Amino acid sequence: MIGIGIDLVDVQRFREVLQRREKISARLFTENELAYCHAAVDPSERMAVRFAAKEAVMKALGIGLGSVRFREIEITKDSLGRPNVTLHGTAAQMAANTGVRQWHLSLSHTGSVAEAFVVAE
Repeated sequence: MIGIGIDLVDVQRFREVLQRREKISARLFTENELAYCHAAVDPSERMAVRFAAKEAVMKALGIGLGSVRFREIEITKDSLGRPNVTLHGTAAQMAANTGVRQWHLSLSHTGSVAEAFVVAE
């Protein structure tokens, strides 16, 4: 195991940030992530849990905010609906340099809290 990361996001607070800063979602999420999130009645829950996952990935890599762009960490789903971590650019290079070959990701969200837990192997 190379690292673990966990993060919690207050969904209502995240929703308020999205409403105040209209362009922030384009800086945080890929087009695929945005399409998936906007397919929901309340996109902010899906966005909040993906944001939590991105921060958990950074923690598992042992890097701080600003070391990579949020869009370089993409949270997708496989054919069975399981969440996956896909890295691009600098984030992918950092993971390769630390020897990460596999990610395990668990996501959970309620109306008020979004949680992500990540293991990097």
